[in-house]
Amino acid sequence: MSMPPRLRKAVLTAHVITSVGWLGAVFAYLALDVTAVTGQDPSTVRGAYAAMEVTVRSAIVPLALASVLIGIINALGTPWGLFQHYWVLVKLLLTVVATAVLLIETRTVSHLAETAATIADPRGLPGTLPHSVGGLVVLLLIVILSVFKPKGLTRYGWRKHEEQRHNGRTQNTTVSAR
Repeated sequence: MSMPPRLRKAVLTAHVITSVGWLGAVFAYLALDVTAVTGQDPSTVRGAYAAMEVTVRSAIVPLALASVLIGIINALGTPWGLFQHYWVLVKLLLTVVATAVLLIETRTVSHLAETAATIADPRGLPGTLPHSVGGLVVLLLIVILSVFKPKGLTRYGWRKHEEQRHNGRTQNTTVSAR
């Protein structure tokens, strides 16, 4: 299934916007996480935890979910396909895993923000740096896959490619026989 060119460009644009937005929001979140863990002023640390929760709930989660959905639509409507090339499949798996971890980690972020708001000195709270850095690394890996598109067809992709090549040869033979 291939989308008309205008629709394909619109879907691709939406996918780039949501994906880049997700990456940017994670960079902002990481800056807040570092501030929460290393800050010396209790009110700054408290504010960083509150901002982390807002960033996760209002930006990162919606952008991640939109990126997954639009990415699937994009892959299904392009010649790359969703299951034909390893790089697309790996991107999908990394994106789904990153989104699942994010959704689980959202509870931790909310708990930290709530705790920071209710205790006198939130400077001892642990932050979420391993998840922040890990999420950033996964998203950067996804970007690298998107840019470099390493070669390699899946078994399904190879079969599909061979079918298309065979059908193209059959159609050419039929047309030239007329």
